[in-house]
Amino acid sequence: MEERHKMQFMLLFSRQGKLRLQKWYVPLSDKEKKKITRELVQTVLARKPKMCSFLEWRDLKIVYKRYASLYFCCAIEDQDNELITLEIIHRYVELLDKYFGSVCELDIIFNFEKAYFILDEFLLGGEVQETSKKNVLKAIEQADLLQEGVDLNNVNGQGKQHCTFGYGEWNRLFYDNMEFALRTCCFKAISTLDGESQNSAGYYDISCLLTT
Repeated sequence: MEERHKMQFMLLFSRQGKLRLQKWYVPLSDKEKKKITRELVQTVLARKPKMCSFLEWRDLKIVYKRYASLYFCCAIEDQDNELITLEIIHRYVELLDKYFGSVCELDIIFNFEKAYFILDEFLLGGEVQETSKKNVLKAIEQADLLQEGVDLNNVNGQGKQHCTFGYGEWNRLFYDNMEFALRTCCFKAISTLDGESQNSAGYYDISCLLTT
């Protein structure tokens, strides 16, 4: 019988404890998700750099790895392989790095929908659905071409643009304004994930996730 390796959930958070991405592959209430996130972020950040990247937590195993200022944290079942999970995390980081070009935390903040889309092309239901980096990136490229090739419609006669993405519909004007506000603010940044306003000094201490 073929062995299946299923992830329960993945969390991506900064060393300041700010959640940047979350993907759940098991049904949980919002209250339980927040509780799990809070506990794991505190637990992982409290661990020393030379400590093992695996730990037992409740009835699951937690596998995490730090890349520059970001922590990638995954939960797997007790019988699943931790080393495979580490490879999955690293492959996802490679995909992000290949797409964004030396990906950093700001790329995840400003383009979180693309980070989710890349993850969804790579994992399905917590299991690896595509092992080829080339195929995953090709799917992302096709979605980007679809985004660029859509018709632009005027809204209220003011030239507002509305685009249909390959992975969902977004109001182009809203997205552009949101990104502009984030990119041009020198001392303050608004997190698009947690809705909190915070000093962005920590954002500038960022290096690439993958080093050559």
